[in-house]
This record gives sequence, structure tokens and C-alpha cells, in this order.
Amino acid sequence: MTKRITAKEAKNAAFETLQRLFAIHPDAHCELEHKSPFELLVATVLSAQTTDVAVNKATPALFAKYPTAEALAKATPLEVEPLISTIGMYRQKSKNIVKLADLLIKRHKGQVPKSLDKLVELPGVGRKTANVVLGVAFGAPEGVVVDTHVMRISQRLGWTKEAEATTIELALCKLLPREVWDRTSHTLIFHGRRICGAVKPQCDRCGVSDVCPSAGRAVEVGRKPGRTR
Repeated sequence: MTKRITAKEAKNAAFETLQRLFAIHPDAHCELEHKSPFELLVATVLSAQTTDVAVNKATPALFAKYPTAEALAKATPLEVEPLISTIGMYRQKSKNIVKLADLLIKRHKGQVPKSLDKLVELPGVGRKTANVVLGVAFGAPEGVVVDTHVMRISQRLGWTKEAEATTIELALCKLLPREVWDRTSHTLIFHGRRICGAVKPQCDRCGVSDVCPSAGRAVEVGRKPGRTR
């Protein structure tokens, strides 16, 4: 009979694996380029269903013309569209970020709010985007950012059997201490982009393959169509 581990043992094992991943990716960080919480918020909204690389190519011109919420709120979506036309869903995103800037002026004196509840009231902002901003800009995430990389790797490592971003987030928040939530997201994203890919996971190069229950068959685990915002 297989021995069942306790919740405490599962937490300890996950934390030990996480510490090893921290050592593997000591430079893990948010790869969206920004100089302020406002720029980070806009860049994260733009990153939905688009790569960080594509967003980073578009935002320098956007922020040069509209460096603040005040400036962007005065623009029209049609004026913004040419600046971000290289990224996916640029027409809808142009509307979102102009309206977002307008609401920052009207509701928050032009400042990015520091609470998840207030952030998710803004156009184009969901829990993932809100927690990226709270964690990176303010060091106070209210949850673990769950994108496709975090979703996939947490499933492959056996940290959760959940299949949806919201329930995976809840599972990870219960499993891991709050002080590592932000770092965990960046580390798993780095690992997913560099080692544990969706289509070609490199288990032979993975520094935690010895404790990964999916090692050698990872391609069969954690692949899900679509992305969360």
C-alpha cells in the first residue's frame, strides 16, 4: 500500500523543491519593462494573450508619448492603436488602457491602487494582472500569479490537481507561505520559459527532475489551451 503523506509533509516537500528552483533561477523577475507602477499596469494589461517580448517592443513608443495616466486619459483609442498595433487584440486593448487611465484619474488621483479589489475594477485587469502589479510594484501580492507556465509546472510537480487558474491559485496560496508568493510566480515562469516548456519539456536538464512525479512524461501533464489574464 502506498503511504499517504500528510498536508504538512506535502507543504515541506513543495517548499524544499521551491528552494531548489530559487537557486536554479536566482535572477527570476518580471520581464515586462517598466519604470513606474503605471507603466507596469499598462504593460501587464497589454500582455494578455501576447508575449512579454512583443509588449516590450511596443511600450517604449507608447510610454514616450503617454508617460502618465493623465496623458493617456486625454488620448483616444484611435490615437493609441498605431502604437500597439503589433500586439494581439490591440484595438480592444487600446480602449482598455485609455479607459483605465481615465478611471485612475477619476477614482485614484492618477495613482495605481494598492488593493486587488480596486485594481480588478479597472478595464482589462483580472486577478493575474492585479497580483503582478501588487507583487512587483508594491511587494504585496494578494495571491500567486497563475499564468500558463505556473499552471503547467505546479501540476507537473504534483502541487495541485486543479485545472483552472483561480483554483490553482487558491491551492498554491494554501501550500506556500505568503512571503514567497511573488518570487514563486517569477521563478516558475522562468523555469517554464527556459526548461519546462509545454511542448518540449527538458527533463534531462531540469534541476528538480529527481523529485518531479512527471519527469520523463511531463509533456502529458499540464497542457491546457488558452491563457489567463
